[in-house]
Amino acid sequence: MTFLLAGSALAGCSENNAENEPASSPDMSSESAVVYPLKTDTKLTYWGALPNNLTGVKSAHAEVPFYQEWQKRTGITVDFTTPPANQVDESFNVMLASGELPDLLEYNFFNFPGGPEKAIKDGYILELNDLIDKYAPNYKKYLQEHPEIEKMVKTDNGSYYSFPFIRVDETQLTFQGPVIRKDWLDELGLPVPETIDEWTTTLKAFKEKKGAAAPISFVGKPRVFNELGNGAFIGAFGVTRDFYLEDGKVKFGPAEPGYKEFLSLFHQWYADGLLDKDVATVDSKVMDANITSGATGATWANSGGGIGKWTPILKGIDAKASIVAAPYPVLEKGTTPKFGQRDYAYSTGGMVAISATSKNAELAVKLLDYGYSEEGQLLFNFGIEGVSYTMENGSPKFTDLIMNNPDKLAPAQAMSLYIRGNTGGPFISDKRVSEQYLNLPEQQDAVALWKNTDMANYQLPLVTPTPEESAEFANIMADVNTLVDEMTLKIILGTEPLDAYDKYLEKLNSVKLSRAIEIKQAALERYLKR
Repeated sequence: MTFLLAGSALAGCSENNAENEPASSPDMSSESAVVYPLKTDTKLTYWGALPNNLTGVKSAHAEVPFYQEWQKRTGITVDFTTPPANQVDESFNVMLASGELPDLLEYNFFNFPGGPEKAIKDGYILELNDLIDKYAPNYKKYLQEHPEIEKMVKTDNGSYYSFPFIRVDETQLTFQGPVIRKDWLDELGLPVPETIDEWTTTLKAFKEKKGAAAPISFVGKPRVFNELGNGAFIGAFGVTRDFYLEDGKVKFGPAEPGYKEFLSLFHQWYADGLLDKDVATVDSKVMDANITSGATGATWANSGGGIGKWTPILKGIDAKASIVAAPYPVLEKGTTPKFGQRDYAYSTGGMVAISATSKNAELAVKLLDYGYSEEGQLLFNFGIEGVSYTMENGSPKFTDLIMNNPDKLAPAQAMSLYIRGNTGGPFISDKRVSEQYLNLPEQQDAVALWKNTDMANYQLPLVTPTPEESAEFANIMADVNTLVDEMTLKIILGTEPLDAYDKYLEKLNSVKLSRAIEIKQAALERYLKR
């Protein structure tokens, strides 16, 4: 298979903050072409986690047909390293400390202390401006045609630092929220809960009348209650577990009064046996077991990897079993949830950077640019024609290998063997994936329900600190997050009284949380001027 790519240079870079010297913009006259598959004996090295959907299905990239086909199509051999499930950050830090970096790093560099600009400054990853200009015609062309995305994928200094996962349709931005056993609700004569009071009543019924050992549970790794960062349950009290925007000002939820109300609720749920007693140690495998065994009747999950994965398993046990979405909880019935999950068009998960120590950066860029080509987008989104999809009336349609897998894999699992369209990665997402992926009525209803929030009004853009700010911000937030995690868990589990929250606020002030908020505010102002 031979595929010719020709690209024009990226045009119209957004204006940078005048206080910073912008990185060099791509050469406007540059023209480049790449013919796939390449003829090269050079092998690239690549570090990144497998999708959670493949937990228990495959343990290494080399076993997954998608990664085999990606290498075949590009002509580039890749040696993959897979960090242990639920230990991505720990493994990443160990790798950085070793000084032995692969050519390619699939990691959310917004989680790097100080962000992507600091990772460049510290010599871990490359600034990609010149490399994109010379060797990534497809990605350049896309950014040229989508200035609103181009604004998101660079730092305030104008540095491009990764090949990102991009969603182009608003319908793709919401895919997570509360889920609950609908068959249990029907049996008990209860409605799908909307308010916190209704949730409390429902969870008590699950415990007392259904014998649920953990009526509601959440994945506790890598960070306990991290799944609530988008505002599920916490949002009912007017805050999130992270930074958010209100009236043009940056706020940090755990330092706001509503967070104490959330802690009070979850402490009571834990004391009453409604919240999983092992919530701090639950991982994705345990959650799967809890849901499918009937130990847990409610959680927070994806429409695909949650509802889509659990529904066929539950129905295989009991044909009447059903798991559906619940709206983001509120305090007063009939009000619109303030917060909810809503991703950015540029999703920071799935980005791939090139290490600063790579001797094969040009080849790495060519590998990654394939995902932004027409043919590459088909591979990443739909897989292999005639195997995972066929063309019908000019549109790709998944085969029964995906939708009715002969090995009894759920569609979410089967998809993750052949595509990355239901997870993320270095490519442009196609909404036709989710239109087929969310084939169950419960999934389609879930997305429509979860979208009904005011999150767009409070979502902080993907701002980045300057190199000068990044170290200070990283040090502050390391202390802040440690305090938040420790006190959240202690108060909920009852090892500290609720009144300890006031002392915890004093500690947050002592580690300069206010300064971290100032840095975020300054970054926001710069972002708005890009």
